[in-house]
Amino acid sequence: MADKVRIGIIGIGNQGSGYFRHFTGEGWCPEAELTAVADINPARLQWAESTAPQVRRFGDALEMLDSGLVDAVIVSVPHYDHPKYVIACLQRGIHVMCEKPAGVYTKQVREMNAEAEKHPDVVFGMMFNQRTNCLYRKMRELVQSGKYGRVRRANWLITNWYRSQFYYDSGDWRATWSGEGGGVLLNQCPHNLDLWQWILGMPKKVQAFMRFGQWHDIEVEDDVTAVMEYEDGHTGAFITSTGDPHGTNRLEVQMDGAQLIAEDEKLTVIEFEQLEQEWTKTNRESFGRVPSKQIEVELEGGNPQHRGVLDAWVGAILHGTPLVAGGAEGLQGLTLSNAMHLSAFLGRPVELPLDEDLYYEELMKRAAASRRKEHVEAVFADTAGTFGGSTKG
Repeated sequence: MADKVRIGIIGIGNQGSGYFRHFTGEGWCPEAELTAVADINPARLQWAESTAPQVRRFGDALEMLDSGLVDAVIVSVPHYDHPKYVIACLQRGIHVMCEKPAGVYTKQVREMNAEAEKHPDVVFGMMFNQRTNCLYRKMRELVQSGKYGRVRRANWLITNWYRSQFYYDSGDWRATWSGEGGGVLLNQCPHNLDLWQWILGMPKKVQAFMRFGQWHDIEVEDDVTAVMEYEDGHTGAFITSTGDPHGTNRLEVQMDGAQLIAEDEKLTVIEFEQLEQEWTKTNRESFGRVPSKQIEVELEGGNPQHRGVLDAWVGAILHGTPLVAGGAEGLQGLTLSNAMHLSAFLGRPVELPLDEDLYYEELMKRAAASRRKEHVEAVFADTAGTFGGSTKG
């Protein structure tokens, strides 16, 4: 391969156009260059021509893949088509980065991952850009180190995903079962669900309470409260919404020897002098509390987000260095999302491993009855502020 990786983008809507701007305007990934884009919307291709005419444009993604102009491709299309285009890249020996989520339902993602196993020389990554955040990397390190004993309970209140009705009206596919396959869990929260399982592991049982179109004129979920139970008996609560105008982002993990709190870009540890189960054996005060100290954890490494993921991907292609998240890692977080949906659909707890056939059946019932908004003129937002890239802790 040449000194630079030739990059293509499939889909230059909100997210894809953000990648386009960064590659052509800010010099992202010095070892890569954007050479081609594909989109079925002629207006987006016209926008690409006016923005960076040197980048070749295709109205058909497969035509771009077969053009010989790209070594690696970012897939940034509506969720149902993620596995389709990833598989097309894999089969052609083209390195591929998949936007979140990996897909809409786990059956299609398993097919994608099975295809990836047939092509070990192709570098396949997932855009889990929050894994580059030093806050969550440090929290994962502390939880999994064993220093503070077991996890007793975890809670994530992640309600700062506010979206107005205008957002949902900006595309006829948005917030529909047939076009998007879900709401806040599938669009905004794949990062949070990935981090949940990356830090805390997978539960054995999930029960979710959802409201569909509670705060917006949409057919999918915009308000979710889910409770998870783990093999060792500890529990977790995951609460999210796109309806809170000023929401909260607080992840709290209670352990035997500490309480960890991630909020406002800070990691606070309330560290106990002893593990609780040891201290309680000798305590003689009815309302005693384990002596503790509060520590503001120093974070290192910043939060390069999308740029960090792409730099690592290009590095893996050229030099064999590690990815931030391999493509196969998209399955676990999606399993949580599917399990929450299935629990809400059936009105009962759902055991893991997930009954993937039952979930697909229930999803397709809703997709068959899905309504698309008519006469919608697509609106494309500037996503520059969501790409991060900070080196500040």
